[in-house]
Amino acid sequence: QVPVVESGGGLVQPGGSLILSCTASGRTVSSYAWGWFRQAPGKEREFAAAVRWSSTVYADSVKGRFTLSRDNAWNTVHLQMNSLKPEDTAVYYCAISSSLGRVDRVDEYAYWGQGTQVTVSS
Repeated sequence: QVPVVESGGGLVQPGGSLILSCTASGRTVSSYAWGWFRQAPGKEREFAAAVRWSSTVYADSVKGRFTLSRDNAWNTVHLQMNSLKPEDTAVYYCAISSSLGRVDRVDEYAYWGQGTQVTVSS
C-alpha cells in the first residue's frame, strides 16, 4: 500500500490560480508514474496531467494552463493551475501507478488519494 495525500484545493475566481500538492511515502515511489485526475459532479473521472520520470503529459483541456512538477526528493508533486475556468471545478485526485502502461488511464493507477475540491466561481 502506498499512502497518497493531496492538499491545496479551495475556492478561486475565474482567471485565478491554485497549487495542488501530492505526497506519497514508502517503497520506490520516485520510479512510479504520478497522475492528477479530476471528477466533476455527474461526470466520469478524467485525466488532467501526469509525470513519469522527467516526462510530463497533459490533457488538451489543461495544456498551457497547468504545470506539473516534482520536488528533488521525488516524493511530492505539485500541480500549478493558472487561468482557471469554471469548467475546471471538480474534485482533484492524485494517483500513483507502478505499471508501465498509459499514464492517462484511470485503470492504470492502483493508489489514490482522498481528493481535494477545487471550485472556480465568481
